[in-house]
Amino acid sequence: MSTSLSRRRFIVSSASLGALGMSPLRAVEPFVRSSRSRLRLSLAAYSFGDQFKAGKDGSPARIDMKKFIDYCADHACGGAELTSYYFPEKVTDEYLRDVRRHAHLRGVTISGTAVGNDFCHPLGEKRNAEIASVKEWIRKAAILGAPHIRVFTGGPHGTTEAEAVKLAIAALEECGEEAGKAGLFLGVENHGGIVRRAESLVEIIQAVRSPWVGINLDTGNFYSTDPYRELALCAPWAVNVQFKGKVHVGGKSAVEKADYARTFKILRDAQYQGFVVLEYEFKEDPFVRVPQILEEMRPLLD
Repeated sequence: MSTSLSRRRFIVSSASLGALGMSPLRAVEPFVRSSRSRLRLSLAAYSFGDQFKAGKDGSPARIDMKKFIDYCADHACGGAELTSYYFPEKVTDEYLRDVRRHAHLRGVTISGTAVGNDFCHPLGEKRNAEIASVKEWIRKAAILGAPHIRVFTGGPHGTTEAEAVKLAIAALEECGEEAGKAGLFLGVENHGGIVRRAESLVEIIQAVRSPWVGINLDTGNFYSTDPYRELALCAPWAVNVQFKGKVHVGGKSAVEKADYARTFKILRDAQYQGFVVLEYEFKEDPFVRVPQILEEMRPLLD
């Protein structure tokens, strides 16, 4: 398979894990899909991050979670990704059930939620708290009816990168077991740290012993000379896709508009089935620009 790691690379990876005291594992294969890709449109609450916040002058936030779901419905998005950052600080189960009810009545599927975490802290209180937080959001996601949670790995904290990889794999396996009990997926995002390169991310996913852990493929988070090659490498393990509408070719400051057709072809070639979530990160007002990007994406879903 052209997008999988070579046998030699996996042997090297397995040897490295063995050196860390972990059993070398047989490579975890990409998810088995049907022959025809099915892509569904969703929108991330993260796209309106600033609008979820009250103004410095005391003015109320322009949007809340229910209004965001209404926005998704009004703009014909089949899904809504409810980023955890924008729920009330002390969110209750009653509130989560109310949000789920509201989404159903508006005909919007809650495509997932997204949390912030770092699994690379050394053994101790900080790492335990990160794992506990993800497990708590697994519980909350189950109440919401969300099938997927975006998670991070993080990066080394005074340890070697190899040790950080070991810590992340162990945490992903522990949280993956909890996610499986709730019947939902964890998607590891390509977001710097130990997963800044596609090869590193795929090696970690292959090493995690859980059928409930895959990749949350962020199409704008690779900073290489060929981000499309990295997207193609990761796509067979994708359980969720966040579409940015931009790519970085050669570095964070080298921003250019994404080749929409090429990106969607990569997903189809990997037989990806699931949501393609617009996660808007441009400077322009999202209330103006998001509808325009949605309309650019829509014809490519068919």
